[in-house]
Amino acid sequence: MLTITYEGENAADLGYLLHKFPYRPQEFQLNWGKAYVFYPEISERRATAALLLDMDPVGLARGRGRGGGAGLFDYVNDRPYVSSSFMSVAIAKVFGTAMSGRSESRQELADSLLELSASVAMLPCRGGREMLESVFGPLGYGVAIETFPADEMFPSWGGSGHVCLTLRGMVRLSDLLNHLYVLIPVFDSRKHYWVGEDEVAKLLRHGGQWLSEHPMKAFIAERYLKRSRPLVNMALERLAEANAADGEILPLGPEEASDFPERARSLNAARYGAVAAELKALSARKVVDLGCGAGGLLAFLVRDSQFSSLAGMDVSSDALERAEERLKLKDAGDFLRGRVKLFQGSLAYRDGRLEGYDAACVVEVIEHMDEPRLEAFAKSLLGHARPRAAIVTTPNREYNARFPGLDGGKLRHADHRFEWTRAEFRDWAETVAARFGYGARFSDIGEPDPAHGPPSQMAVFTLCG
Repeated sequence: MLTITYEGENAADLGYLLHKFPYRPQEFQLNWGKAYVFYPEISERRATAALLLDMDPVGLARGRGRGGGAGLFDYVNDRPYVSSSFMSVAIAKVFGTAMSGRSESRQELADSLLELSASVAMLPCRGGREMLESVFGPLGYGVAIETFPADEMFPSWGGSGHVCLTLRGMVRLSDLLNHLYVLIPVFDSRKHYWVGEDEVAKLLRHGGQWLSEHPMKAFIAERYLKRSRPLVNMALERLAEANAADGEILPLGPEEASDFPERARSLNAARYGAVAAELKALSARKVVDLGCGAGGLLAFLVRDSQFSSLAGMDVSSDALERAEERLKLKDAGDFLRGRVKLFQGSLAYRDGRLEGYDAACVVEVIEHMDEPRLEAFAKSLLGHARPRAAIVTTPNREYNARFPGLDGGKLRHADHRFEWTRAEFRDWAETVAARFGYGARFSDIGEPDPAHGPPSQMAVFTLCG
């Protein structure tokens, strides 16, 4: 069983975030049993949702085939009684929309850090508290465990290899669910289904935003991928490529893999250089970077004295912590700390902290938003904050033809919700510019291909009048 508890104002809104009505138990049919969702506790200030698996041991063995079976172990094992990859599959099936971070009626709450706790019953873990803390601690959780003897009748047998785990932290619900989805099988390391290259994509899709910076990423990848060295190497290479490309994960052919990190760094430097050049041409002094991530653009701009006031906003507290480290703000003097500030927020909501800037930068960010949210983003930025200028960059989908494996509409990054052609980007930018009283002009970023255009594209919005 997995329970998730939210403590805060209007705690019953947990039902909106999980898309599960609090006052009616629900049942879900799975291949190997059933899953139930119910709320054992609900009040104005505290609500708990439970996901309970009722697994059929015979159903688990059915369909395995007769060749190479494990015999009695197929029927006598701990699978119905522990939290394992079966729990991860149930999380994805039952809470899939919540994992994506979408909530039609409570989107602002879904984007917010909440006081959440999660309890995982009977998690296989032979590494004990130290291993749990090394994996969950860097993600910002407090860790508590309950341990048991292997058998109360035989104390000499020592402790059980299973614990009841409780995590606590200020975290988005979608992040918590994705952390659990990836990490529960890591501690069990006995996935019940075949692990192939599609599992690498799944790991990057659910872990790419936090796993690349995790100090235990090699351990996590190894256990998640059942110690398959080729798959582990593939995952780690793509995580390294994502860091180099500042968020882009690209499938590569053998002839391109060796020089990709350098090419990716060059493209990222070209983005920052293009944005900085526009800011200087605009004589912008007060600049805010929206979706600043780990602070790459801010670190690039802070070296130029023209920019007297710099700010970075991101929805991820982990990203802001990395930006603070990258900019060395903790050890900086009063001048730098007064010149640079970081704060948490969402691009899709009106925020008074964004007002008063000469220019706003949105670098390789909009493609991580659901397209229906772009209307709210444009209204928040151009309609309410109204900087004198706004610079938006995004990948050019046409350029994907240059990369092996990006055919059939596949995207560069597992977290991209869309990627636009040059015509689609121009159409969107000109439409929102006209609506909010801005002009728009466009330029390329990176070396263009004669047929497919540049790898990235930029729109510069300038306030009319």
